[in-house]
Amino acid sequence: MTIRVVVADDHELVRTGFKLILEAEPDVAVVGEARDGAEAVELVARERPDVVLMDIRMPRLDGIEATRRVAGEAVRVLVLTTFDLDEYVYAALRAGASGFLLKDTPAEQLVAGVRVVAAGDALLSPSVTRRVIEQFARPAGSLVGAGSVGAARPPALDELTERELEVLELIACGLSNAEIAERLVVAQTTVKTHVARVLMKLGLRDRVQAVVLAYEAGVVSPGAPLPPG
Repeated sequence: MTIRVVVADDHELVRTGFKLILEAEPDVAVVGEARDGAEAVELVARERPDVVLMDIRMPRLDGIEATRRVAGEAVRVLVLTTFDLDEYVYAALRAGASGFLLKDTPAEQLVAGVRVVAAGDALLSPSVTRRVIEQFARPAGSLVGAGSVGAARPPALDELTERELEVLELIACGLSNAEIAERLVVAQTTVKTHVARVLMKLGLRDRVQAVVLAYEAGVVSPGAPLPPG
């Protein structure tokens, strides 16, 4: 199956470079290029791509708002940033992005990232996700579009079992499925089942959104140690 990609960036050289890299792959096709967020939203509506490579700082409509408008089950968004701790990345993750890539990412990692996201997975490792959250979630309400940490506890959290809540805490603390399995002394398949149920009950698409929700709802706090095992 061909992965359909839209590239959104206000720099033509960046768009051209990504297009050349992606179209060299037999299973990837760039179906459109956007110079700003507004064009990206229009292209997504028209072309129905699988993945959007979305720059954050663009004219007319920035990448955060564009991500909020297009991200969903059918369309996955990879945020492009110059720095790995760009303060806007956190806001983009809240808006529904499935992860982020540095603009100087090697070609093979760019292609791999597009494939990972197209397959329905989040590109960020749990530890990187936590680092982004810890760096930028502390000052409540200080980020563009970021909301506030410690917001009202979502009622859906009360639907989680004690074990599912424990798994959510460990996800937010940066543990992989293998590490969670080792800590809880259970099989990885059991952890995968728990993670799937957590995402389903909370109405989340992937573990990136789970981490954001856990921090914002106060399930875990930035810099907090691991819960006792």
